[in-house]
Amino acid sequence: MNDSLHIVCPHCNAVNRIPAQRMDSAPKCGNCHEPVFTGQPIATDSASFEKHIARNDIPILVDFWAEWCGPCKMMTPQFAQAASQLEPYVRLVKVDTEAEQVLGARYGIRSIPTLMLFKDGKEVARQSGAMSTADIISWSKGTIYN
Repeated sequence: MNDSLHIVCPHCNAVNRIPAQRMDSAPKCGNCHEPVFTGQPIATDSASFEKHIARNDIPILVDFWAEWCGPCKMMTPQFAQAASQLEPYVRLVKVDTEAEQVLGARYGIRSIPTLMLFKDGKEVARQSGAMSTADIISWSKGTIYN
């Protein structure tokens, strides 16, 4: 592992360099001084989504969802619970496909919810359908570490 990792702040989108050994010690953003890890999924728009995918040195797990989607609503607390367990080693973000139709089209989202895992800026896995917290964590870790 590198001595430090680039992590995008969920509050101001500044890129922070965090020593790998300090990932578990509640680092704060050098720009806005807010916690870099919140244990909660981050709602993103197109600009912040691209920055998180391109600039984070940790894997990014994305939930493509919509407000009108029943299974999406059922999975929302499961995804939040997964965030509290996967951070600081995986960043969880949400993309509302109604508000961000361009992102949904760019990534070929045909059904929601759809989870996509990005590593080093590239999609490495995709899974459609609602999942439990345990399944989200297991699928993510299995994909990242295999």
